[in-house]
Amino acid sequence: AAAAARMFGQPQTGGLFGGGGGFGQPGAPQVRDPNTNGSAVVPNPPDDGISALAWSPAANIIAASSWDKSVRIWEVSPTGIMAKLAYQHEAPVLCCNFSKDGQRVVSGGCDNKVKMKVLATQQEQQIGQHDAPVKEVFVVDEMNMVISGSWDKTLRFWNCQQPTPVATLNLPERVYSMDVKFPLLVVGCADRHVLVYNLQNIQQNQNPYKNGQSTLKMQTRTISCFPDKTGYAVGSIEGRCSIAYIEDTSKNFAFKCHRTNDEIFAVNSIDFHPTMGTFATCGGDGTFVFWDKENRQRLKQFTSCNYPIVSGKFNAPGDMYAYATSYDWSKGHEGNHPSLPKSIMIHKVLEDQVKPKQGSNQRTRR
Repeated sequence: AAAAARMFGQPQTGGLFGGGGGFGQPGAPQVRDPNTNGSAVVPNPPDDGISALAWSPAANIIAASSWDKSVRIWEVSPTGIMAKLAYQHEAPVLCCNFSKDGQRVVSGGCDNKVKMKVLATQQEQQIGQHDAPVKEVFVVDEMNMVISGSWDKTLRFWNCQQPTPVATLNLPERVYSMDVKFPLLVVGCADRHVLVYNLQNIQQNQNPYKNGQSTLKMQTRTISCFPDKTGYAVGSIEGRCSIAYIEDTSKNFAFKCHRTNDEIFAVNSIDFHPTMGTFATCGGDGTFVFWDKENRQRLKQFTSCNYPIVSGKFNAPGDMYAYATSYDWSKGHEGNHPSLPKSIMIHKVLEDQVKPKQGSNQRTRR
């Protein structure tokens, strides 16, 4: 317990990113400590912006993909967080995920490749190829397949035995976000297209089960399936989140989030708690927030990290929430300064932060 208290201890004052004028670079923004919530800080973070986080379903092992062309993997234990291994792509990596047994990591990036790393043997292979950067990748153990989505406007299915895809689905636009909770697959594309697939009968029928557009007026940034697979949440660049049910659309609603009085930020990532049915959003305003969709209310808002949060994920038991701060490209390449912190932090989740509050009528503002 003492080790855990040290690990999730108080915010460090000063420290790595404390004070100073951004490492003495002229015109550099003053760098502030992003650990404003007393989280555990992951050592040896990537050297450039973080694109995605993923937890192993089988252990407290976390992976991060980065614009520095790497995928890095750490082990989180009560005594601390230890870097385990890393591997490289030939260009920025945009996505990473684990197999169900936690033994394999898959990743995709701007080298148009889908790669797989076996953790036990460190064996690495290219298992897929697209004609443009790979934005999303998932291991679907129930099908013995890896599914990747790309800016080449396709979904491709790989069996890791042959270099050509087992199947290719053409999409109306580039893939911006995607989530899989078998048999549900939801893809968010450019121009606000959202396609819902049933993977159980994809071999018989490759058409989407539902095909439409997001109810949000602005570009889709993130999609996450409900754990019970009855629907999905969509976050947009305009500080808004939509809750969409696949069958009972009368329950659909949308709400505003990640906004201040004078500025609107992107919802960069949404993730559902594995057992509570509640969910977390994180945004360009530097905050992460826990929500309850059933009672339409905010459960807990955390202190801003001073920098955009680009990805946030619950671990399999739901007692830790990992989140990454780095530049989110919302202000173009001009806003990307090398001194901006790239950090991954782990928040210890307390049950009352994620448990639905029954009978409450504190509605989130629509």
